[in-house]
Amino acid sequence: MKFMNMKHIKITINQDILLRLSKKIFCFYFFCCFSNITIAQQLPQMTQYMINNYAVNPAVAGMYDYYQVKTNIRNQWVGITDAPITTILSVYGKRSEHVGLGGMVFNDQVGHTSRNGASLSYAYHFSLAKEVKMSLALSGGFVQLKIDKLGWNLQNPDDPLVQGDMIVDAVPDATFGLNVYGKNWYIGASVPQLLSTNLDLLDPDFTRNYTAITTSEGSLERHLFVLGSYNHSFNPYWAVEPTFFFKSVSADNQFDFGLKTIYNDKLWFGLDYRSNGDLGALLGYSIQERFEIGYSYDIISSDLNGYSQGSHEFMLGIKFKAAEENDILR
Repeated sequence: MKFMNMKHIKITINQDILLRLSKKIFCFYFFCCFSNITIAQQLPQMTQYMINNYAVNPAVAGMYDYYQVKTNIRNQWVGITDAPITTILSVYGKRSEHVGLGGMVFNDQVGHTSRNGASLSYAYHFSLAKEVKMSLALSGGFVQLKIDKLGWNLQNPDDPLVQGDMIVDAVPDATFGLNVYGKNWYIGASVPQLLSTNLDLLDPDFTRNYTAITTSEGSLERHLFVLGSYNHSFNPYWAVEPTFFFKSVSADNQFDFGLKTIYNDKLWFGLDYRSNGDLGALLGYSIQERFEIGYSYDIISSDLNGYSQGSHEFMLGIKFKAAEENDILR
């Protein structure tokens, strides 16, 4: 899947073969290996998307009456060398009755390649009905992609095509989002990588050779995300929150279905099923409705299951709610 994290590939090139390959064919081979990370793995994976929903859709900013900070740290495919490690930090909240503001920074490290980015967003909210509102949002920022050549496993380290320390390129990025919500539900869509910016990680000769063979431009592909959630309370103590997350890029689609059970607005636990067969378990706790700690563990269903101990994701959150009189007197 193009939005899935791919296993980092150590490039080992036989010197005799290199002598027989033309520069054009070698460039194609190199870029195909690299594209597993830069094109096929463009956006970070996340299991606790229902908790840090701003990282999926910037139109969420302003839906809650307070600002909050969420941090997700994900170690994917533990046990596999150079597996993805992702960190996401988001800050978002309600600026006024009609305006929500937010920002996000992230780092996605896969072996010798990395993707860093930062963005700021503005969301405008308006009423559709008495208890239904809609928000439209636009976020803008940049993405930096980097290939660190140091430490590559090469049998021909003197080849000029792999000389140098690293390749770095920073490009502009934008996301459009919309969100429709009520008292205990919301559903929205977002389009990350809206600009479909072309990458300039390679020299012009390299790019021309690759394009002549594959007719691909090597751009950041536009994605489509759809995220919805509903919170149903059975009584003052117990509630359930089903969540649906649809992801699409080019001809590839994937969906997540999550179910979170909440006790006394403090303890939550649940499951998340991904359409590729992966299954995630979630557990979290809220302290005084202000601090949040969450953890999820993913069970891998693919052939990697025999080599990995699964994926771990940690979440820390702070809600800047206005203090009530009972809280002050405690």
